[in-house]
Amino acid sequence: MKAIGYKENLPIADVKSLQDIEIDTPKATGKDILVEIKAISVNPADYKVRAGMPVEGDDWKVIGWDATGIVKEVGEEVSLFKDGDEVWYAGDFTRQGSYAQYQIVDERIVSKKPASISFVEAAALPLTTLTAYEMLFDRLQVAKDDAAKSILVIGAAGGVGSILVQLVKKLTKLNIIGTASRPETTDWLKDLGVDTVINHRNKLSEEFEKYKLPAPDYVVSLNATEQHADEIVKLIKPQGKFGFIDDPKTFNVMPFKSKAVSTHIEFMFTRSMFQTEDMMEQHNILNEVAKLIDMGTIKTTLGENFGIINATNMRKAHAFLETGKAKGKIVLEGF
Repeated sequence: MKAIGYKENLPIADVKSLQDIEIDTPKATGKDILVEIKAISVNPADYKVRAGMPVEGDDWKVIGWDATGIVKEVGEEVSLFKDGDEVWYAGDFTRQGSYAQYQIVDERIVSKKPASISFVEAAALPLTTLTAYEMLFDRLQVAKDDAAKSILVIGAAGGVGSILVQLVKKLTKLNIIGTASRPETTDWLKDLGVDTVINHRNKLSEEFEKYKLPAPDYVVSLNATEQHADEIVKLIKPQGKFGFIDDPKTFNVMPFKSKAVSTHIEFMFTRSMFQTEDMMEQHNILNEVAKLIDMGTIKTTLGENFGIINATNMRKAHAFLETGKAKGKIVLEGF
């Protein structure tokens, strides 16, 4: 089967950083299903792994953690799916990724694709949806029905932010404050339902003062956490909750002590990496959000379609994502 892989950690400008390859088609056994890939999306995790995770031995490394497709084969222990089902999922960090014509994935982290949207539109959502949902309801355990509380989302216009603010808007009564720095991303957030958009290029505390905003009960940092750490400490409400998903080189939680702020890290791959007892929750989350999409409650966060799935287009997608200027998600479709 066709795939895109690498053997060396190289800058994306190097044509060897991602290459068109041929590898064996995997076979479904146990709880696994074999999916024929129809569309995929690109995440920051992709370029971080491509640039920093060495390949063991002489094998090709195939990455990618967002896909939609059609079930072609099921393992003997599979009970949730059958051949022909249209599915979506974010995959498993420890296994072959979605930059391939076919992929093996455990049924417990897959659900049926939303019926009302295309493979391309759906491919924009699984990883970011799981990350956002787990952050809000598993890590921060936000109060869904308290209209007096508010949440600050730093870097809200990216892939995770674009679905997270929708989940907050549709599933809670929280007041939403999102950060952006360009007119197009500001408009994007307002369209998604953010109540107040502030500029993260300025000091967040000054922006809060400018708009006369109350101290947020919850703060979610989706990028540049290290850069904003002092401002987060200054702003967050005493006994508030703070969560982040990025990879600061250092992060000191001690400044939060006087306010008794709880600190949470979200990593979407934890359940599949460690085969946790509640691994099935990712199936349930995707299933719930698929219903919300089919009801018209949540919409796709598709930003740009970079064309067919090949190494040339994938290198372009990685390069653009590395600029930090993406609005919504980058998607590719077909081989």
